[in-house]
Amino acid sequence: MLKAIDNRPPKTTMEVFKMLPEGTRCELINGTIYMSPAPNSAHQKIAFRLIGQFYNLIEETSIGELIPSPIDVYLEDHKNAFQPDLAFVLAENVAIIREDGIYGTPDLIIEILSPGTKNFDLTKKKKIYEKTGVKEYWVIDPQTKVSIGFQLVEKKFQEFKKDKNKIVSLLLRHTFKF
Repeated sequence: MLKAIDNRPPKTTMEVFKMLPEGTRCELINGTIYMSPAPNSAHQKIAFRLIGQFYNLIEETSIGELIPSPIDVYLEDHKNAFQPDLAFVLAENVAIIREDGIYGTPDLIIEILSPGTKNFDLTKKKKIYEKTGVKEYWVIDPQTKVSIGFQLVEKKFQEFKKDKNKIVSLLLRHTFKF
């Protein structure tokens, strides 16, 4: 059951979103709440491998922080709250990370495609990531093991790398294998 905010009904979709129980698998995309099932095992294995490599890089270099899903990333005030699979924030920008989510634009986002979210990851979310200034965006198809990297150039994403079984991050100057 949703709990009212300050004993009043919610006035915005963002307020409804924030009232959902912790752990609810959903995202707020352009003011609409979309729910999704848990990811499959192929998706989770890729996430696990990447998290381990990010951990090692961060321990060695203190370059920033990686926050894996589920974590809410709030973009464009009351319109969008995403749960990317992996959100990386450079050390100089970590102030956007708070206890209850990331309030601002992560520097790098990785989405591992799932049948239920693939369309959003490749279209709506990609456009918002671009608009809000994500510097590098990667999508990984767990079925084909193909990864596609996009870099923000003059406020537009440009595909810069397509590979198999790895991500070659220009932003971090590091290769991650999965």
